[in-house]
Amino acid sequence: MSDDKILHPEIDPELERSLVLTTVDWVKDWGRRNALWPMAFGLACCAMEMMATAATKYDLDRFGAGVFRASARHSDLMIVAGTLSHKMAPRLRRLYEQMPDPKYVIAMGACVVGGGPYSKYGYHVVQGVDLIVPVDIYLPGCPPRPEALIDAIRKLQYRIQQQGGATIQETQKTA
Repeated sequence: MSDDKILHPEIDPELERSLVLTTVDWVKDWGRRNALWPMAFGLACCAMEMMATAATKYDLDRFGAGVFRASARHSDLMIVAGTLSHKMAPRLRRLYEQMPDPKYVIAMGACVVGGGPYSKYGYHVVQGVDLIVPVDIYLPGCPPRPEALIDAIRKLQYRIQQQGGATIQETQKTA
């Protein structure tokens, strides 16, 4: 729109140039996407990389997900990092159920994604966290670098933007 073209003569031209129209849903999804509150669920070596991501070198605050919450009731993103044992699985499920909706999960590391090196002989290891809680983003690696976790968070934010705040599991149920 050029400056000399006025759409409505009864509206002040200065107001017309600075007016932004949107919907409440768009604003709600924008806030949800840009203010993820992760809950740290570090179980093993991948937790060190997750902590490094929140440190000053990588500055996760730039992406709206910098302050890790200690309570499940205050977070909407669970980052499961490390080897998940059968003994810890019910506790992880309980924390997931305490999180408010919508909630998202990132599985970080080869051990969480599919059992890792313990897959063949480790009777104590869950063969993938997706058997316990639904996972939105899988982040393989042993251990994945902090840059990979930042990329996974950005991909999750993009999915939230595309799906209007619905979780991945909700969209799979409707399809």
